[in-house]
Amino acid sequence: MRTTYMAKPQEIQRKWYVLDAAGKPLGRLATEAARILRGKHKPIYTPHIDTGDHVIVINAEKVVLTGNKLKQKEYIRHSGYPGGLKRTRYEKLLQEKPELVVEKAIKGMLPHNRLGRAMARKLRVYRGPDHKHQAQVPENWNF
Repeated sequence: MRTTYMAKPQEIQRKWYVLDAAGKPLGRLATEAARILRGKHKPIYTPHIDTGDHVIVINAEKVVLTGNKLKQKEYIRHSGYPGGLKRTRYEKLLQEKPELVVEKAIKGMLPHNRLGRAMARKLRVYRGPDHKHQAQVPENWNF
């Protein structure tokens, strides 16, 4: 009888990848980043263990929203107090905090539990083309 392979924490080798967001649709970028963070691109992928790699997203301000999403889509948050609902259009948010737009899209595609939070810690998003992780020797990820 064959058993299903389960990755052990000591077997996991983490790499660093750079994703360039320039001219890419936000959803396509987010799905690819979430795939790498979860480890689904590896043959040792195990759903209940964090087998993923580190992801660096550069050029976050050049990400593209298709259709009318730029004017219609809203970032909604609540302070917890009565009347504390805040709405911000993505058009404004993309100018002021493009890192938040990309980060929120990617985190929304990860599991919503402690495993997903551990995966999200391996994500770094930068506004421009520069990042401070040259020491990790990251590879470019083309998609």
